[in-house]
Amino acid sequence: MKKLMESPRFKMNALLVFMTLFCLSLSIFRYYISETKVFFFLNWNLFLAWIPLLLSTFILAFNIKSKLSIAVIIMVWILFFPNSPYILTDLFHLKVRNTIPIWYDLIVILSYAWTGLICGFLSLNDIEKLLSGYSKERIINGIVVLFLFMSSFGVYLGRFLRWNSWDILNNPFGLFNDIVVRFIYPLEYTKTWGVTLLMGIMLNFMYFTFKFIRNNNEKLVQPKNIDC
Repeated sequence: MKKLMESPRFKMNALLVFMTLFCLSLSIFRYYISETKVFFFLNWNLFLAWIPLLLSTFILAFNIKSKLSIAVIIMVWILFFPNSPYILTDLFHLKVRNTIPIWYDLIVILSYAWTGLICGFLSLNDIEKLLSGYSKERIINGIVVLFLFMSSFGVYLGRFLRWNSWDILNNPFGLFNDIVVRFIYPLEYTKTWGVTLLMGIMLNFMYFTFKFIRNNNEKLVQPKNIDC
């Protein structure tokens, strides 16, 4: 038990829990002061952002080996992964309001966005490590880049077309139509591909920075071999 609590992953998950509680306290305090539930929806968005991390943690914690089970979980993971960076776009809701200063609302949104993003990046790092046992590093990096651009496209679908992860079950034909038409007539949907491209590039820079820092920290904590 002590060894588990001292592990970097346990500490990271504990930190994410405290970050989530901090976000929740910000929204509750805002409600207490203003008596409005303006940003309560961020709690739901953050819950959705946790799902990819819960899925990747499930695979690792239970040491799942079945390729079919892993493939199914990863497909579900792909559907929910865009919810993690999606909270960044909730900055669209930032505006001057009479009851609460704008700087407080900025801190609220950024806190939720950062927590959701770290949940997503940590889960992506889990998936990357999982896939590394099946292919070469260059191919895995390409898959990660693809995942991030797919996530960016998912953010566009959610923010501008108001689709969500559950619509794959609730309205699959409508969702499929909106996706396919943009691939068939890409020049008629420049906004779609502008958002997807630029946000995808941004997410790739952010994720690989996160990965670089994380890998360096792991190297620093590894014990050195001392020759006697």
